[in-house]
Amino acid sequence: MTVRPYFASSSKVWEDVAWIFGIEEAGFAGWEISADGNYRLDEPAKKKRVVETLASTTLDATVHAPYTDLNPASINDPIWQESVRQICACVENAADFTDRVTMHPGYLSPAGKLLPGRVWDQQKEALRIIGRCGEENGVLVCLENMINIPEFLCHDPYELLGITGGIEGIGVTFDIGHANTVGNVGDFLKEIGNASHLHIHDNHGSSDEHLPLGDGTIDWEAAGHAIAGGYHGGIAVVEGRNLDEAERSLQIFRRCFV
Repeated sequence: MTVRPYFASSSKVWEDVAWIFGIEEAGFAGWEISADGNYRLDEPAKKKRVVETLASTTLDATVHAPYTDLNPASINDPIWQESVRQICACVENAADFTDRVTMHPGYLSPAGKLLPGRVWDQQKEALRIIGRCGEENGVLVCLENMINIPEFLCHDPYELLGITGGIEGIGVTFDIGHANTVGNVGDFLKEIGNASHLHIHDNHGSSDEHLPLGDGTIDWEAAGHAIAGGYHGGIAVVEGRNLDEAERSLQIFRRCFV
């Protein structure tokens, strides 16, 4: 399957939405909307501005659900309920223009570390509720692997696939940059056929730098070949900091993802 490049930048969620015209000009096929800041889809005025601007381009879209201060694995029930509510609200609003939403897993709070089994159960129940919401709205909600912060769930593909397995309406987003921070890009590439969605960016293996492809330590020749040969999700989202770096990533993408 041909992999189409999209672009996303969470660092721009406080900027005017007009910057997205540069995504189209750079040659990307779509925009992954980071649904936070000025781009929250559960606020009608902000959603209207995003949808109207998107419609004035030829770009397709996917969405990254909000995650700031949310924890869908929380053992504090009001926090858990609000986290699930906000993600479901994002899914319902995103359904107007996409069929794919990425979400972050939860994490172990200091209290949660004492009850890891309950944290796991809370995350599973959150996924069941969010998955039903996704199915009702024609959206596949994809849980993403996380960076090298020990408290987060889902650092490797086996945990990610295990926690999502058998839950209707839920898929997985493989983030190759995140995988590099925990030293297991190879494991994710071995399981690339199970990925529903894909995020790509570079780093030096220790922190989530979101560098352009080729500026860190990931072997994009090998990764791109493996992805082009085994990934069935159809979209790869370059997560970057600005449009100049996005264009550099797109050059590497066009050379390696064949």
